[in-house]
Amino acid sequence: MPRPIGPTIPRWQLGEQMSQLRGAARKSQQDASGRLGCSVSKIQKIEGGEVGMKQAELEALLELYGVPEPLRVQLLELRRLGAQRGWWSKYGAVSAPFATFLGLESAATKIRIFEPLMVHGLLQTKEYAHALTEANHPAMPDTEIDRQVQIRLERQERVFDEDPPEVWVIVDEAVLHRHVGSPEVMARQLDHLLRLPKQVTVQVVPFTNGGHPGSLGSLTLFEFAEDLHTPVAYVESQAGNLYLEREEDLARSNLSLNHITAAALSKQQSRELIAAAVRSFEQQQ
Repeated sequence: MPRPIGPTIPRWQLGEQMSQLRGAARKSQQDASGRLGCSVSKIQKIEGGEVGMKQAELEALLELYGVPEPLRVQLLELRRLGAQRGWWSKYGAVSAPFATFLGLESAATKIRIFEPLMVHGLLQTKEYAHALTEANHPAMPDTEIDRQVQIRLERQERVFDEDPPEVWVIVDEAVLHRHVGSPEVMARQLDHLLRLPKQVTVQVVPFTNGGHPGSLGSLTLFEFAEDLHTPVAYVESQAGNLYLEREEDLARSNLSLNHITAAALSKQQSRELIAAAVRSFEQQQ
């Protein structure tokens, strides 16, 4: 059985189609906001897939744009799917950017990742995730740290449960040596990387191959079924999160990941380097 795709992709699909339909009907965003009695910024967020719509709001816009009945049925179904609660909702409030990320991760058929600083969230052990969250947020209460860790662990279960995507993670060698928690936590975390399911590939870029596009920071590329959505690249920074969909941005992201892959050790060499790091941390215990 395929995994549920969550609300993110249907909401994006609906937003894209509403923007196209508005343009075809020669209506402005001001016309749409006037029909709904809302701000123009809400129309922009609807078309950007950032927020959903009530059924009455969608029906009002479809009438304004003169959309025929067969297409209305499809759009109403997208609205329903986009209004579903994501699995993460049971943990309480989750920021909108993170909810978007979780939705993309849940729907992807292939995920390519470069991570220069830490073990990626999909591959973290509970102890490593706890130590990392605690270090990143010194003032965060223990209860919130526990909540963050539980979300991360369920995130792994959801991605790798039924019909899992192909996941290809490349890390910088620094990830293997940066202490997060105790030596015991590190040894268990790195050993976990050696015991991942077969659909997960982990490679390491050694210090000796330092000149590559990964020096600009982490990068994730989500790919989906062709009839679902075009690929999306994700970049995270202190300034915020960026989701890149333009053809030129995706081409640049693919090229960067290809160069990083070329700089990485082979799968077997990577395993040997990870195993050596495990032994080093075990000796420190």
